[in-house]
Amino acid sequence: MPRLSEVIAALESLWPAERAESWDAVGTVVGDPDQEVSRVLFAVDPVQEIVDEAVELGADLLVTHHPLYLRGTTTVAASTFKGRVVHTLIKNDVALHVAHTNADTADPGVSDALAGALGLRVGGPLVPDPTDPHGRRGLGRVCELEHPLTVRELAARAAERLPATAQGIRVAGDPEAVVRTVAVSGGSGDSLFDLVRAAGVDAFLTADLRHHPVSEARAHSPLALLDAAHWATEWPWCELAAAQLDEISDREGWDLRVHVSRTVTDPWTAHAASAPTSDAMGAPN
Repeated sequence: MPRLSEVIAALESLWPAERAESWDAVGTVVGDPDQEVSRVLFAVDPVQEIVDEAVELGADLLVTHHPLYLRGTTTVAASTFKGRVVHTLIKNDVALHVAHTNADTADPGVSDALAGALGLRVGGPLVPDPTDPHGRRGLGRVCELEHPLTVRELAARAAERLPATAQGIRVAGDPEAVVRTVAVSGGSGDSLFDLVRAAGVDAFLTADLRHHPVSEARAHSPLALLDAAHWATEWPWCELAAAQLDEISDREGWDLRVHVSRTVTDPWTAHAASAPTSDAMGAPN
């Protein structure tokens, strides 16, 4: 069996820490470099539910997309929920490694996995990484549909193919507009509207879209906006990342057992649709 340090080196070859944003907190959070690794679990969030799943599975390493301590801390006391995560990991010899913005811009990365889940052909990054001479790394992806769809049909495809969440898919724009090209960006994407418009696509699928940026974006152009749950847009990366590690394990003769958590850690748990109204004004007085 490989040691943790060997597996981490393999992960760093896929998602080098130096390619993370300066504000990010990636890399190994918990773990003894000399411990042996036989089973690995991939997940989006390093929350207690996922850590408990890793323990029950007998995993030696948990790899998550989201950091545990993004803004630092002064305590890992078990009386805090993040401290309890750390205590559970250490007590059960489970290492934790994070690949966040360095996985977002990787080739392939988070948005490639999102595009793949939606059946889109990737043309290139939305925001190219200037350090990549091949022009394949970067944030987001500009894609094409194999056959044109309406916005309504594209939203239905996203709802069907992405993991189910309480939110589902929200749409801003004409539901019957025809879509041939789509930009996608896993995670929060409303800071990218100017670049999406410049790319000339018909639709943009991302997460965490807010009222004012969406209202302004719709005033600028007929670009259709599709808003999925943050967790749902990033979960496909877990399957991609697990497959990448599986390939490395086979090549190195490690015989790792690699798993993907299907536990839904999206924080929203229910959705109540608004009742139809005949009042043209819609909103209450």
